[in-house]
Amino acid sequence: MELVNKRMTKQKRVILDILRNTDTHPTADWIYEQARKVLPDISLGTVYRNLGVLTETGQIMELNYGSSYSRYDGNPNNHYHSVCLKCGRVKDLEMPLHKELEKEVETLNCDKVLYHRLEFYVICQSCQQKEKDKK
Repeated sequence: MELVNKRMTKQKRVILDILRNTDTHPTADWIYEQARKVLPDISLGTVYRNLGVLTETGQIMELNYGSSYSRYDGNPNNHYHSVCLKCGRVKDLEMPLHKELEKEVETLNCDKVLYHRLEFYVICQSCQQKEKDKK
């Protein structure tokens, strides 16, 4: 098994800074384009490898919505999201985690719950406004 490099490289630091300074939950391609502004020679493969390491070490969160690409979140703490079904925008929801859900699941089937993830699928305000403007 290959050992994953856990040290903070220049590439990893740039990727982490990009994620910590955006709330858009970007794709790897978007992160790559931003990283190239700082490190013109960085490769897309390097971005993917470092996103994997940052996810594995718990420094970022990978959000996979069943599409062909993931989105990444600079906030590694478990929290809820809303996902717009029209434009695909992912937003953090500022609300407390409902730990009682985990306790209820453990009571129902005796499994130990490690964490849970919850997304709300919405039509965002911007998309609602665009629909109103069309009428």
